[in-house]
Amino acid sequence: MKPLREFDIAFVGLKPGVHSFQYEIGESFFEHFEGERDFSDCKATVNLTLDKKINFFLLKFEIGGTVTVTCDRCGQPYELQLWDEFNQIVKTVDNPEEMASEDADPDVAYISKTESHLNVAEWIYEFILLSIPMQRIHPDTADGKSGCDPKVIEMLERMNQQAKENDNPIWKGLDKFKDN
Repeated sequence: MKPLREFDIAFVGLKPGVHSFQYEIGESFFEHFEGERDFSDCKATVNLTLDKKINFFLLKFEIGGTVTVTCDRCGQPYELQLWDEFNQIVKTVDNPEEMASEDADPDVAYISKTESHLNVAEWIYEFILLSIPMQRIHPDTADGKSGCDPKVIEMLERMNQQAKENDNPIWKGLDKFKDN
């Protein structure tokens, strides 16, 4: 990952208490990270609340916006609404590497007491990925019908019907053992 300076928070100059930050995330943000993405056209807003305490920070990320994903059912792209919240604790310690290896809690991060900046870009990246559901299916329309491509739905229903008609009678007797 290339450093993203606009996501650095100079926490040394902040007074204890709650501070708010807002980030607009677009496609160019993801160019700084390696790996394949299965979405495009990200337009997200991240509202970050940083509550500075004596030896730690409480970070609350609120993710909102849209991404374009491919429907798992019909294969057509659609715009998915994003909305999620994530919390992160950042503790300032003398030996952050040692503390990180001892503590397996992903919600707690450690930085050195000598640090002056906190870069939140990687957390934003991870939290946007986590806010996209594993299963992606067009939402239903206002009248309760599937938002998927009607031609694909019709074809799937036909294939399902054909599969039921072509059931081999040899296997019929085994159906009684399904629930055991």
